[in-house]
Amino acid sequence: MGEASVVPFDISAEMLAIAERASSQALCAECFGRLFGRQGRGLTNPERAQRLRERLPSLSFCSGVQCSLCRGAFERIPVWVERVVRAGQGIEFHRFTCGSRWEPEDLAREEELARAVGSPSAESIRSAFNRELGKRVETATSAAGGSERPDVVFLADLPVGQVRVTIQPLYLYGRYRKLDRTLPQTRWPCRACRGRGCEKCGGTGKTYAESVEELIAAPVLSATAGEGTRFHGMGREDIDARMLGGGRPFVLEIRRPHRRSIDVTALAKEIPAISGGRVEVDGLRPADPVEVVQVKEATPEKSYRVVVLGELSEAKVKEALSLALARTLAQRTPTRVAHRRSDRVRRRRIVAADLASWEPGRFTIELRTEAGTYVKEWVEGDGGRTDPSLAGITGVPLKVESLDVLEVHDAH
Repeated sequence: MGEASVVPFDISAEMLAIAERASSQALCAECFGRLFGRQGRGLTNPERAQRLRERLPSLSFCSGVQCSLCRGAFERIPVWVERVVRAGQGIEFHRFTCGSRWEPEDLAREEELARAVGSPSAESIRSAFNRELGKRVETATSAAGGSERPDVVFLADLPVGQVRVTIQPLYLYGRYRKLDRTLPQTRWPCRACRGRGCEKCGGTGKTYAESVEELIAAPVLSATAGEGTRFHGMGREDIDARMLGGGRPFVLEIRRPHRRSIDVTALAKEIPAISGGRVEVDGLRPADPVEVVQVKEATPEKSYRVVVLGELSEAKVKEALSLALARTLAQRTPTRVAHRRSDRVRRRRIVAADLASWEPGRFTIELRTEAGTYVKEWVEGDGGRTDPSLAGITGVPLKVESLDVLEVHDAH
């Protein structure tokens, strides 16, 4: 067998001078080597210290508990590994990150020492501790350490002697269809008690008993043992509107999930049964946190089917639709949402409009609009807050009987 390869560690005269200045300090090999922590890739800090002692035999290192910087923290890493493993019991995780909290005085003393000896390549005690703890936790748990999208974050609180664990959210992407005209998209807190529970809401704290979010979340929370959810939809439809077609994109964020290995296909099949056929979900899959932003910021065009009540001839409806396509809408914030949205004028456009069916006193139109178009107000006029409106163009009072979202034309 050949000799083991030696990791290069070029010791300059400047490094030797720094080592001599630091020799009077009571430092363990770990903390002494950290003064040169950004020199010599592939070496541990004690190995750096040993290489320097080979050049300066007079160097000596104290034990960890006598060290003026770490005071034995690195020698106690096995204890911290046990605490991390104990803190992670009952939590499924495949990736993790270790962090630590130190007394501010310890960190200040370390910075002062690096300045005093003139070391430009010192590694922080916190960084070194986190790395070494992470390496040991990897061995103990078989999970992957590192900072990229961890499932959990373990914080070793050295002054307190405890490990605090943060379970990162789990994200699921999908598209939902809402087939019930009495179902809101998300949980709707009672306005009277603001979610606390009162006589008006029957103690539920909610205006509506259920929502799309809650019906989708129920089996997911059960499967993940999560502690709550947040629902991120690509826009929303009115409560009395159905969402049909390919469905509306959403990301469900599950807070503090204790299980991550779940059968999303089986969960998607549970949702129609749990909801009594009111909600269906397609394409359910694990998602990245960045998809929350993508879903929330997307501005896709949408297609609608609108049943309208009004005394108009078939020819008059077709003429009005043709005129509407040629004009940009100015939509002031609708009266029905003015209490919760800023009062401003939005410019929107009807991309396409066709008469699907007509009978005396009732007709059905199919539209494609820019994102953010208030369709009911475009039909009815909202007291002149939408201009032009279908009612304004025809000069006839119109009323939306029903509204369906046929498609959300996103890029997916």
